[in-house]
Amino acid sequence: MQTWIRTLVAIALALMSLSASSKRVREQGVTDTEIRIGNIMPYSGSLEVFGAIGKAEAAYFEMINERGGINSRKVRFISYDDKSNPSVALDLTRDLVENDQVLLMFGSFGTPGNFAVRTYLNEGQIPQLFVATGDDHLTDPSLFPWTMGWQPSIREEGRIYAGYIQALYPGKRIVALWENDYFGRELFKGLEDGLGDIARMIRVDIAYDIADEHLDTHVSILKRSGAEIFLFAGTPANAAEVIRKAADLNWHPVFIMNYMASSIAMALEPAGLENAAGVITATFLKDANDPAWKDEQAANNWQAFIDKYNRAGGKDDSAAIFGYAAAETLAQVLTQCGNDLSRENVMKQAASLENYQGSILLPGIKINTGPWNFRPIKQLRLVQFDGRTWQPIGDALETAFSNAQK
Repeated sequence: MQTWIRTLVAIALALMSLSASSKRVREQGVTDTEIRIGNIMPYSGSLEVFGAIGKAEAAYFEMINERGGINSRKVRFISYDDKSNPSVALDLTRDLVENDQVLLMFGSFGTPGNFAVRTYLNEGQIPQLFVATGDDHLTDPSLFPWTMGWQPSIREEGRIYAGYIQALYPGKRIVALWENDYFGRELFKGLEDGLGDIARMIRVDIAYDIADEHLDTHVSILKRSGAEIFLFAGTPANAAEVIRKAADLNWHPVFIMNYMASSIAMALEPAGLENAAGVITATFLKDANDPAWKDEQAANNWQAFIDKYNRAGGKDDSAAIFGYAAAETLAQVLTQCGNDLSRENVMKQAASLENYQGSILLPGIKINTGPWNFRPIKQLRLVQFDGRTWQPIGDALETAFSNAQK
């Protein structure tokens, strides 16, 4: 009799344990076979070029699903177009959470849109993971514990350029042409902060709209200043136009550009590789068209991903790299979650990445997070284009943000 009672108790406890485990797994957006992930991208509008990041992420998860998914679950990546409108981003995010029943939001693009949805997601305790913006205010777990950045700080990128100028070109005159939006202002502000008392060496700076039809005029004005250093912050297409115009004017300053504009395929080749020789940027990702990584990317099934990406309409190879690397990071987090895909555990695992070396990160760049460290990538490498490939300038640089998190 006692043996029979003990058996019944053991069965009851096992069923209770199974029930708890099932409940844990069956968080909204999770079934035995699927994980639903939400995303917002500018697939149309003035920033349409960056919508290619979302197409790359979709292609990455398609590739992962064909290989069996993550811990035997397929990823359903649901991405909508907000046309770079913050109010639309909020409406679509609500739809993704309340109607599409996603587990989490991942990689949504742009600072204004992520600001618009941050409070809603944090109040609902819904992960807002690896946002596609380098704004420092989206990496503060003390205020928004469900929001985590991914890429390096935009302002820190500007400070790195300032440090490079001070080290190699002290006393030289500087000009800047920057995109008149939150991104451009942050990068230019970082340059000013980094230069400190010698920011007076910035003789002229011009803010331009992304659809500006007078870039050639701006470049002419900057040349007439007599500056030896030229900082550009904008999109790949505008970067190509600016590099060509400077060459046409026979103006050859030290040319520094932001990393999101530094695609060989989308900026340097259209500008003319001979014109682009000497361009400097600070980056953390490999360039898909850099021959230095050709064999390595083939070994990692890069071509299989690119085929899917191209069929999805992807054309911007810098966006392909960015989307692939961000999605790869999320896949690592979900893998670490195992069978516990509660939102709490997703955030716990996202804040538990230690020396993670994604396949697309440059050598020396590693991802580290912690309970008070919500900026996964805190290093950049200065590189210079030699007309064919990106050549490193020194070692990976730790940002001030990185040092503050130690």
